[in-house]
Amino acid sequence: MTRTDGAPANAIDLPTLTADAGLHEDGRPVSVAIVAASWYDEIMAGLIAGAVRACADAAIEPDIVRVPGSFELPLGAQAALHGHDAVVALGVVVRGGTPHFDYVCEAATAGLTRVGLDAGKPVGFGLLTCEDAEQARDRAGLPGSAKDHGYEATVAALRMVAVAEGRG
Repeated sequence: MTRTDGAPANAIDLPTLTADAGLHEDGRPVSVAIVAASWYDEIMAGLIAGAVRACADAAIEPDIVRVPGSFELPLGAQAALHGHDAVVALGVVVRGGTPHFDYVCEAATAGLTRVGLDAGKPVGFGLLTCEDAEQARDRAGLPGSAKDHGYEATVAALRMVAVAEGRG
């Protein structure tokens, strides 16, 4: 089933960012790094495209850093935060037949949380943890996807820059 606008019935409406979302309170541009894992090319391409589109809507030119996998996202985010105001962490973990899924999801989630708290800077959480590749595609902002977690994670990171500056 689709909505009258052609989107899937379970699609959500994303907030539209404007150029002021990419500015600090004093008018300086917000510096954003997109740290993206390298597994699942199609899904990652959708996530990255969504994050880049959100940055463009906010008049930001992001730096893109690729890391080997989702397990490496925390260290990549930590390194990127040394030169940026916020990071958008993007990755995909698909459940398999071993406990590997649980270990990677837990480590990446806890690590990204710690990085943000330790740095006192926003980390947009765009890590998809899915039962299968179809679920991941449905969240990746691809044509026909119900969600665009790359865009959403970027919106969250930019919103948290404002919150951290007391503009919450």
